Amino acid sequence: MLVLLPPSEGKAPSGRGAPLKPESLALPGLTAARQAVLDELVELCAADEDKAREVLGLSEGLRGEVAKNAALRMAGARPAGEIYTGVLYDALDLASLDPAAKRRANRSLLVFSGLWGAVRVGDRIPSYRCSMGVKLPGLGALSGHWRAPMAAALPEAAGDGLVLDLRSSAYAAAWKPKGEVAGRTATVRVLHAQVVDGVEKRSVVSHFNKATKGRIVRALLTSGAAPKDPAELVVALRDLGYTVEAEAPARAGRAWALDVVVTEIH
Repeated sequence: MLVLLPPSEGKAPSGRGAPLKPESLALPGLTAARQAVLDELVELCAADEDKAREVLGLSEGLRGEVAKNAALRMAGARPAGEIYTGVLYDALDLASLDPAAKRRANRSLLVFSGLWGAVRVGDRIPSYRCSMGVKLPGLGALSGHWRAPMAAALPEAAGDGLVLDLRSSAYAAAWKPKGEVAGRTATVRVLHAQVVDGVEKRSVVSHFNKATKGRIVRALLTSGAAPKDPAELVVALRDLGYTVEAEAPARAGRAWALDVVVTEIH
């Protein structure tokens, strides 16, 4: 099983580890594309702070993120699973997993990134600020920059098993599973169901959506569930107590769409 996750906008400090070694990151087929983004991002942030803030979409209060990007090559690196924070990662709580679940997380979780393309949670990276929606002056939109290298590297990473796609739309734009890989891919939407005047109404709640996705991934890792395709994933999630409504694709080469329906927000 390969689980595709979005990164978090906010990140933990880089820490005091050894600096980044780009060649040590997983998916070596992305190395050249990573280096291109890193070079331009560092140059932009070192040369013109105001322009960098504009390109990165940062407020005045986030001016310090520019200096952080300018020093990326020298900054300490730590596991990506410790760098990414926020609602989804708080719910996933990688640090508290038992050893077996941590091994499964290291094998199966892949975090998408505007700067790195995609990294394993065990890959050592520095803290940075560069979303997939950024358009760098020399490279253009990062989602477009990543499409070709992702198309070459991700099918191999997916292997022949289930792909559980929990990315937001901005990060999904960098790689869309195709062909037989798409046929064993499942996307998940979290819906909040509540009864109003005797009628059930459903809505998508962003914050809760992220938290539930984090809990889903944690439950799969801790249970040791190993679904091989979307149909087995539906069974596994139901066994874990989730209410799941599944829609098989109308034709081959399309991903499954799963709705996880919850009645309480927490």
